[in-house]
Amino acid sequence: MSLQISWFDLSLVFVYLIVVVAIGCCAGSVRRRGGEGGHYFLAGNTLGWPVIGLAMFAANISTVHLVSFAETAYKYGLVFGNFEWMAGFVLILLSLFFAPLYLRSRVPTLPDFLERRYNRHCRDWLTVVSIFSALVIHIGVALYTAALVLRGVLGIDPSATILGIDAMMFFIIVLGVLTGIYTMIGGLLAVVWTESIQTVLLLIGAVCVTAVGYYYVGGWSEMAQTLAGSPHPLAEAADPKHCCNWSTANFLTILRGAGDPSKQPWYGILLGYPVIGIWYWCCDQTIVQRVLAARDEKQARLGPLFCAFLKILPVFVFVLPGVMCVAMVQQGSPVFGGNAPKSAADAYSFMLTHMLPWGLKGLVIAAMLAAAMQTCSAALNSTATLFAYDVVKRYRPRTSDHGLVVVGKIATIVGTILAIVSSPIFGQKDTVFQALTDLICYVAPPITAVFLFGVFWKRATGKAAYLAMVLGGAVGIGVFLLELFQTHTGWPRVVEWHSNCTGLTLNSMIASFYIFVLCGAIIVAASLLFPEPLKQEARPLIWEDWREPLRGEAGGRGLGNYRVLSAVVFAAFVTLYILFR
Repeated sequence: MSLQISWFDLSLVFVYLIVVVAIGCCAGSVRRRGGEGGHYFLAGNTLGWPVIGLAMFAANISTVHLVSFAETAYKYGLVFGNFEWMAGFVLILLSLFFAPLYLRSRVPTLPDFLERRYNRHCRDWLTVVSIFSALVIHIGVALYTAALVLRGVLGIDPSATILGIDAMMFFIIVLGVLTGIYTMIGGLLAVVWTESIQTVLLLIGAVCVTAVGYYYVGGWSEMAQTLAGSPHPLAEAADPKHCCNWSTANFLTILRGAGDPSKQPWYGILLGYPVIGIWYWCCDQTIVQRVLAARDEKQARLGPLFCAFLKILPVFVFVLPGVMCVAMVQQGSPVFGGNAPKSAADAYSFMLTHMLPWGLKGLVIAAMLAAAMQTCSAALNSTATLFAYDVVKRYRPRTSDHGLVVVGKIATIVGTILAIVSSPIFGQKDTVFQALTDLICYVAPPITAVFLFGVFWKRATGKAAYLAMVLGGAVGIGVFLLELFQTHTGWPRVVEWHSNCTGLTLNSMIASFYIFVLCGAIIVAASLLFPEPLKQEARPLIWEDWREPLRGEAGGRGLGNYRVLSAVVFAAFVTLYILFR
């Protein structure tokens, strides 16, 4: 092993790990003075909008944003920034339409909400999907990318072992166990406390990398000029069938046409992102649990809008460094010593080890570990909440608050183990982010359809919703498994086809839209063919008129008015798309 950072930097990382675990454990003692179940799982419904916004941002941001966004940017430019900026529009939907219904129902989990709107079968199905997404999509990818970074900055060979364990798995186990300890002890309060601190550290570290990179690349104009006139560093190794027009000339644009090597054409983003975005931001327990813990409806509305403003930053501090790295390699930057990353996946750690001075390296590495740990802790706590309320409480309704907390702690331990075991699956795709996107694209459509129709169409029935979830889920799982089979056998992909360099592209994002349309058609057809009377308890969970949230009191003046703030958020993201189109 050839250590790529100083012992001082390494010491900073160790101190960070000790401090964050200690803070999380301290939250456990505060919780014990304040109560049991409600405090452990929902922080006693005391969260205000700043904490909600920061915690939602933190639960979303993981090491994948630092590592894999830099990786995809090194390959394709800013195009994957769409997954950040499109979130701004979806968070408006959460604030206007979903959050108030969640708060009025006062449910601890979203499966509970779905039972009140539809039936128990829908609740059970969503519980399984939510636990799966928390363990695999949220925790698994975070642990894998964090381990990837540690291996790179420590200069460990991919085939090396530590204490007889593969180096990657060793780092995954250590990070998973440390996160599981304070999450188990402190509950949601520990998660929120540590997330607030870690988010600040994460943004400071990311801004440092971007600022130093901006200095070395020579500024925006010099970077744009370099990208426009030089070949891509990986062009010679590219697959000509899929990358025939691979160039860095359009790396600073976020919207791409058909045949782009990124396989993310603008129409795929436009059709597919709302499907996966509504599930992720409006219907996924790991993210929405912060909204459920709000102290009132106003805080629940403003928190997501604050998070939307924060989502402007990742394109500039997580994606842009990968583009800078390409430009610096093209320039033959002396800070890189005339070298280049061995692969796109190493872009961020390569910049970190070559550009940053001692002390700052440790800060950024700690920030990357913060990103991984905050996502893991959020997902572990949501898993514990789901298992306690939607499994144990569902079948043993007399379970006490103390009993639920014990169940939650056990679920946290088991969840940590399962997440550690599932983490390596994300090393099988072209990029970690692509693996994550593909999986979400096949999980999200049925859930999105069921929630949208449930909230906006009172004739949607429980049987129709359950049928859509089962059939849509089966189609999504089937396609994803076929994709994994193709990865290992080289057979033609099921949902990826390029007619030529300028032809149409069918990818997982568009497939997600098609599955959503299928699920919507099932809900409408089954509801009309087999109508059911609307349950009395479901009436407050439906908007009779979609314009209802836009009328009446908005809870404040200026930016404290959620309608005004929603308009400002919308205008901000439209402006960004115009500037970077």
